[in-house]
Amino acid sequence: MKIENQIKRKIKRSKNVFIVAHKNLDLDAIGACIGVASICHSFHKKNYIIMDDKKHELGVDKLLKEIESNYTIIKSKEIPKYHHRKSILIIVDTNKAHLLQNDQILHYFDDIIILDHHQESDQTISHALQIINENASSACEIVTNLIEHYHLKLTAKTATFILSGIVLDTTNFVVKTDTETYQAAYYLAKQGANPKKVQYFLKQDIKDYIIRQKVITEAKVINDKYALSVASEKVKYKREELAKIADTLLQFNNIEASFVLGNRVDGGVGLSARSEGTVNVGEIAEHLGGGGDDHDAAAQIKNMELQEVAKELINLLD
Repeated sequence: MKIENQIKRKIKRSKNVFIVAHKNLDLDAIGACIGVASICHSFHKKNYIIMDDKKHELGVDKLLKEIESNYTIIKSKEIPKYHHRKSILIIVDTNKAHLLQNDQILHYFDDIIILDHHQESDQTISHALQIINENASSACEIVTNLIEHYHLKLTAKTATFILSGIVLDTTNFVVKTDTETYQAAYYLAKQGANPKKVQYFLKQDIKDYIIRQKVITEAKVINDKYALSVASEKVKYKREELAKIADTLLQFNNIEASFVLGNRVDGGVGLSARSEGTVNVGEIAEHLGGGGDDHDAAAQIKNMELQEVAKELINLLD
């Protein structure tokens, strides 16, 4: 039986479905959650999106203000209120327990499904039915393929939410984009996805942009191919700000991979890394307690100072 049909069968046989993504949601994670919830709606299954994040990046915050009322968002502590022995858990945009909104939720579920595009490792949740496609641009692309396989109809707003995740993770179809990615975007466009609204979700705050530009000016080139920028220790950054700086650094000539380090507002030192695909930045991030794949990766290091992390990263690159 094809894995898509196995997933459909598990959803239909379940009592209800819980959906969760990684900590610090981005547009790909929340878009994939909404896409899975839409699949559940089509199969007439009650579903719950688990969200413990207290703060959200700007794009996610905008999206959540427009989410339809038929999507139910709960905190992980509320799971027992709705849980049934035939409940299933669907994990999107990560395959590692420690990156989940709350890794303690796993013990509630015997049936787990993973839909992800990040590299597997020895930390990957093993007891699960998996679609882990490292060639996919995003979790939203994988979810779109499921929706198309099931011949489901989306609202224009939901299609827009899902498309925003694809656009985010491909940096406007610049990186990690192939015919499958364009096909998924075309399918969502046919369902009514609004590209102008997607760009609204991706719009930046000008003050944050100016702060990021200052970090970019501190960039150094290592081994003629790696761009590394270490932000000021006096400033704390959001995870998505570090990611946008890494995206920008990758655009410069002869740079095969970019790395950005900075103290994070939610604690610890943040690493964001990007690659054209020739450097597996995910493996580098794993050495620092994070993860990812050969295109994008991240880590949050809470037991080291910024300059200590910078020295260790330089050693890894050398």
